Amino acid sequence: MTVDRAPGVGDRLFAILQYLLPKHLLSRLVYALARCERTLVKNTLLRLFLHSYRLDLNEAVQSDPFAYRSFNDFFTRALRPEARPIDDSPQSIVSPVDGTVSQYGRLDNERLLQAKGREYSLLELLGGDRRLLETYRDGSFACIYLAPYNYHRIHMPCEGTLRGNLYIPGDLFSVNAATTRAVPRLFARNERLICNFETSFGSMALILVGALFVGSIETVHAGEINPVPRLRKAPQPLQDGLGRTFGKGEELGRFNMGSTVFVLFQRGRVTWDRTLVSQSMMRLGRPIGRCTQA
Repeated sequence: MTVDRAPGVGDRLFAILQYLLPKHLLSRLVYALARCERTLVKNTLLRLFLHSYRLDLNEAVQSDPFAYRSFNDFFTRALRPEARPIDDSPQSIVSPVDGTVSQYGRLDNERLLQAKGREYSLLELLGGDRRLLETYRDGSFACIYLAPYNYHRIHMPCEGTLRGNLYIPGDLFSVNAATTRAVPRLFARNERLICNFETSFGSMALILVGALFVGSIETVHAGEINPVPRLRKAPQPLQDGLGRTFGKGEELGRFNMGSTVFVLFQRGRVTWDRTLVSQSMMRLGRPIGRCTQA
C-alpha cells in the first residue's frame, strides 16, 4: 500500500467513480451476499476469493474454507492462538491487527497526515467531539490498513477499560491506497466507531473505520453496528460494555470485509518502535511501541 506519493490519473478516476456510485446501497448488497448460506453462492464467492489471494489457511481454527456457513464467516475466521503470539512485555504496545502501516507518528497539534500533500483534522476524525480532541491533541497515532487477504479481527494493543463508544455516520469510500491518495479527508468522511479506553498510562482510542462494501463493524461488547445511514445523521454514543476491562491481545471486534484501524494515545505516553515505518507489514501481537508513563 503506497500512499506517500501524489495521486495519479488512475487514482483520480477511481475516486470520481466512487463519488458517483451508490456506496451504501452496494455495501448493503454485499452484506447480504456475503452472508448467504446457499452452497452455490457461498462456494462461488470462496473460489473467486481464493483464486485472487494467497492465504495460509493452516493458521485458521477451521482450515477448510468450504466448511464455513457463509463467505463472511470465512472472511472473519478465527486463527489458532499460536498463530499470533502476543508480546507480553509489561510496557509494550502491540499491533491490534494484521495490516499495513499507512501513517504513524505524532499529531501536529490536531493535524494528521493522510497521504503526501493531504492532511485532515483530529476534530473531524473524532466527529466533532471536543472533549476527545483535548484528550488526544498533540498525541501519538498509528493508522493500519487491512487488505482483503489479512486477518480481519481487531484485538487490544494493551490492557484497557472501556469508557466510551461513539458511532459516527458517514460515507463508505474505499480505503485502499489509490483512494487514500485521491480523496481529501477520507478517514474523517467514512463512517466509524470510536472506542475510548482508560489504560495504566492514560487514555487510548481505537477507531474502526468503515469502507466500501464494509456495511458492518462488529464488536464483542456492542454486537453488530450496521445502521441505516439515512436514519442516523449525528454521532451516536453507545452504552454497551462500558466499564469492561480488556486484556492485551483480547479480541475487541471485527470488520465484515476489510478496512482501517487507528490507534490514538495521549501526548508523551507512547514511543513508537524504531522498526515501525510507513508501508511496513504488521502482524497482530507484534510490538509497535512502548508506554513511557505508568
